[in-house]
Amino acid sequence: MDAVWLARLQFALTVGFHYIFPPLSIGLAWMLFFYQTRFLKTGDPLFQQLSRFWMRMFAITFAVGVATGITMEFQFGTNWAAYSRFVGDIFGAPLAAEGVFAFFLESSFLAILIYGEKRVSRKVYWLSSLLVAVGATLSAFWIVVANSWQQTPAGYHLVNGRAELTSFWEAVFNPSTLPRYLHVITGALVVGTFFIIGVSALMLLKKRHVAFAERSLKSALIPFFLSILLVMGIGHGHAVQVAKTQPAKLAAFEGLWETRTGAPLVLFGIPNAKTEKTDWEISIPNGLSLMVGMSKDTKVQGLKDFPKEDRPPLLTTFFSFHAMVYLGGWFALLATMGLFLWWRGTVTQNRLFLSCAALTIPLPFIANEVGWIAAEVGRQPWVVYNLMRTKDAVSASVSAGEILASIILFSLIYTLLFGVWVYLLGRQFDKGPQPLEEEVRS
Repeated sequence: MDAVWLARLQFALTVGFHYIFPPLSIGLAWMLFFYQTRFLKTGDPLFQQLSRFWMRMFAITFAVGVATGITMEFQFGTNWAAYSRFVGDIFGAPLAAEGVFAFFLESSFLAILIYGEKRVSRKVYWLSSLLVAVGATLSAFWIVVANSWQQTPAGYHLVNGRAELTSFWEAVFNPSTLPRYLHVITGALVVGTFFIIGVSALMLLKKRHVAFAERSLKSALIPFFLSILLVMGIGHGHAVQVAKTQPAKLAAFEGLWETRTGAPLVLFGIPNAKTEKTDWEISIPNGLSLMVGMSKDTKVQGLKDFPKEDRPPLLTTFFSFHAMVYLGGWFALLATMGLFLWWRGTVTQNRLFLSCAALTIPLPFIANEVGWIAAEVGRQPWVVYNLMRTKDAVSASVSAGEILASIILFSLIYTLLFGVWVYLLGRQFDKGPQPLEEEVRS
């Protein structure tokens, strides 16, 4: 057994499982703020009802997300000791900031959302919903900062084989931080808004809590549509940044072998590392050059520009990236269909749309996961781009057998946690919303 491969597998398992929960938490948090804002402005108790129901779903997801996140950070000191020594001076700062400035903000005001509705004024409760959403969003920022530094390191110098911080602001706002962060947040909004649509559609198909489900579904349609537009626009900007700072990754995304102007945008194909060609290619002529530089004369680097040992794992990078793009197209189609049916006044009665929405519930989660796979696998073979290879980052003292044992243990625990999460969400689904009530607090 290869200890490096197993260490990478374990990290992928723990991070991938954890990442089920933060996007949903962020998306639902902003929808809770939206409901509380509408309730504060209109006094309509239906917005209070929406807030209460989805707040319970948010609280369950937040708790499981916290539990899964703890394991992830411990791995840096166990399986990745060489990496921790190399970047400890830089990597620790954003992780500490995430805990101090974001997590405690989110968790503290979440306690008010859960327990304080009848104990604080309506405005304080509204403010708490805002601060929970801000805390969740800030938490993601610091995590993305740490990861983006691995993609495009900046604000450092090398001293005795270690990366030491020379500029905190350059490290934080390295070339990929803002494009990646905005892409992550808009992706989370897609997850949260569509989760409301999908679960509401499932209620309508099962004829459960019909009046509530109709209003709930309609409340998320425009936010979902806007989130799709944002994630596509920001995703384009992110691709332009990748072309400039990680050209090998972009070439792997697109299965582009030759450096050329008029580079095509590949819609489908199977990259073949042996022949260094993309088989069965279906592409848009000049599309990639136009996307990257707004001109068909833009030169885009191909994989042949890079030594074979410096190229990303091709098939995983290519197909994960394209899966994300395909899913984004499906979400855009579904959002457009939903708005059209809403305009027609039939969105909550159209069984085709409701069935598609219910079946699509897992897909925004998958889109976020494959997006991260594309980003992380596309960085390989580097754990810190062009500075440290992944094979040099593992702990020498941890054996392959020990890593395998921990993978089995984590898999059992995560299976249990996932089952608990689904069970608790299902209980809330069956229980449904609380009855409407008049609100007299100021």
